[in-house]
Amino acid sequence: MTARMGTAALGPTERSAALDRMESQELDVVVIGGGVVGAGVALDAVTRGLSVGLVEARDFASGTSSRSSKLIHGGLRYLEQLNFDLVREALRERSLLLQRIAPHLVRPVPFLFPLTHPGWERPYVGAGLALYDTLGFSFGFSRGMPGHRHLSRRRALRIAPALKRSAFTGAVQYWDAGVDDARYVMTMLRTAATYGADVASRVQAVGFLREGERVTGVRVRDLESGTEFDVRARQVVNATGVWTDDVQELVGGRGQIHVKASKGIHLLVPRDRIHSLTGIIMRTEKSVLFVIPWGRHWIIGTTDTEWTLDKVHPAASRTDIDYLLDHVNSVLAVPLTRDDVEGVYAGLRPLLAGESEETSKLSREHVVAHPVPGLVMVAGGKFTTYRVMAADTVDAVAHGLDRRVPPSCTDQVPLAGAEGYRALWNSRHRLARSSGLHVARIEHLLQRYGSVIDEVLELIERDPSLGRPLSGADDYLRAEIVHAATHEGARHLNDALSRRTRISIETFHRGSAVAQEAAELMAKPLGWDTEQVKREVEYFTKRVEAERASQEQDTDREADAIRLGAPEIVPVALPEGHGV
Repeated sequence: MTARMGTAALGPTERSAALDRMESQELDVVVIGGGVVGAGVALDAVTRGLSVGLVEARDFASGTSSRSSKLIHGGLRYLEQLNFDLVREALRERSLLLQRIAPHLVRPVPFLFPLTHPGWERPYVGAGLALYDTLGFSFGFSRGMPGHRHLSRRRALRIAPALKRSAFTGAVQYWDAGVDDARYVMTMLRTAATYGADVASRVQAVGFLREGERVTGVRVRDLESGTEFDVRARQVVNATGVWTDDVQELVGGRGQIHVKASKGIHLLVPRDRIHSLTGIIMRTEKSVLFVIPWGRHWIIGTTDTEWTLDKVHPAASRTDIDYLLDHVNSVLAVPLTRDDVEGVYAGLRPLLAGESEETSKLSREHVVAHPVPGLVMVAGGKFTTYRVMAADTVDAVAHGLDRRVPPSCTDQVPLAGAEGYRALWNSRHRLARSSGLHVARIEHLLQRYGSVIDEVLELIERDPSLGRPLSGADDYLRAEIVHAATHEGARHLNDALSRRTRISIETFHRGSAVAQEAAELMAKPLGWDTEQVKREVEYFTKRVEAERASQEQDTDREADAIRLGAPEIVPVALPEGHGV
């Protein structure tokens, strides 16, 4: 079997070839940042016929784009703020992702909104959700998504028995969508590479090339080899999220965009700890709290607090964890304890700084700017609307190029694995018989790889031992770790356990129990010797230990200091000033 569309791999050989091409030719555009916006810009630009390079200092999606609430949603908060245009835009994007762009990665998720105030709250919430549905249905954005429905307390308890009867008077159920954010970004980068973009992780922008006041490219350092070289480009895009201000300092001059980081943390607990057939959403004093279905787990989040410490590894404190547990326990009949928490992750939202001192009130809308000739910056926004941000950014790039550039077409471009996904899903029992895997395994693989499942099945066909589950993380097959290294750009053990899979947050051992086995599986495709395997396991284990210890601290500063005690497997070299 062969992968559909000849999807490009992001293995070691492809990375070397991409770096060689970036060094040897002038590109139309080079993108700094391998999160969802940078990946979106690369895909948008290359599908408009531009030559594109993308560099990421760490792993793809290693910042905000792997640490979100894993939701594709219209934003009920923005509806309450009367920001109808933002909600309409987000609902349109939700529909595109569900139906055309990534049906294998984005799936509908039901949510129950418990009502706590008799009288006024049901018509108020109901009116808002009716408008939410109307904004979607009116443009065909919600095809296949059920509308909201009102439930009595008795009916709500039938689908969510975990709720404390005394904590609510009734409920309203509505639908949004969920996504594995890091997997989505990696898939988008593979798609961009398929159309001709050159992408490479562990490559840090350490300076800008200038001709007079014009930016003409970037000086980069390959953090794997330590070598530096120039990447010449007609336009440079900074899509570095919470690092936006650092880039502005690096390029010099007064910045046009200022970003403030807001920390949001999430907990994972086993699915059997909360007896419910639906997700749950509830208000807090500052924002909203979600209980989101996630395979055999629930994701509980999130917080919204200002963060001014380390941007690479934002730390979750004991205070953060207790805040979430206290709030979710206010509606649960059987409360959760810290012993129920399998995993914890913290991420930073890149919010556009404004007049408000509270990060929960800062804008999620995006801004595109030209701070100096040859440089385009994009910041703000949210995961759901990445494609709109990318299109606006490439429109700005087009202004700086001396030729006509076609309009964005990414609303018509399915991501790798989307083509033929539904037909394969319908054929999953046949796939199970032909592969020798249980149909439940095939369903798991289809929802992660879509129609490029063939790549994983070929690995198993060549080496049947890869068809076994990992010892200690049996949701994942050994082949998936190998595939992460050969096709998905995983350069280190943490890449595979934290982002290509979610073992680091989905298991009580946080991945430490599978670290040795996974490192040995990655060794052959990445050319590691026994010493490097040992080094990878040691670094990963120290990271887990530091995260656990940081989560016992009461304050952000204490948690941050302990989390930073674990060294990077590839230290990101900081030049004079800043690097991104």
